[in-house]
Amino acid sequence: MRVGLYPGTFDPITIGHIDIIRRAAALVDKLVIGVAINRDKGPLFSMEERVAMIEAECAELTEQTGTEIIAHPFENLLIDCARDVGAQIIVRGLRAVADFEYEFQMVGMNRALDDSIETVFLMAEARHQAIASKLVKEIARLNGDVSKFVTPRVNAALRERLG
Repeated sequence: MRVGLYPGTFDPITIGHIDIIRRAAALVDKLVIGVAINRDKGPLFSMEERVAMIEAECAELTEQTGTEIIAHPFENLLIDCARDVGAQIIVRGLRAVADFEYEFQMVGMNRALDDSIETVFLMAEARHQAIASKLVKEIARLNGDVSKFVTPRVNAALRERLG
């Protein structure tokens, strides 16, 4: 069984994330969405809320793709999380050159820690390349319309959280 791990904070999950999840699901038999507990980032949504959002958004994708997609919170090293869930590949989405530079360093470190786990990069679709959770939250905080960047469920959660 091919298991992939797609890690991130997903605070909140965006349509860009969902696009990468849909495309990654075609590459593996099981896709684990690794939801990072990153206290330094000061998430808007709790771990439980982020996991619930991912599960709700991915339920239909599981049916469409036939690939099991699950959310898995983690607070340890990414490579240890990959081992914990039995992943042979780590899936990373790239939006721009700046993403590549950071990801290139991460791959080198992860390969030094465990060279049996490969990293696969998926380029964001052109229409999703500008979408970042951080920017979505900022737009929502300033009462901007984020409906182009998130699903209706996530949009409602943002509105509820931010008033």
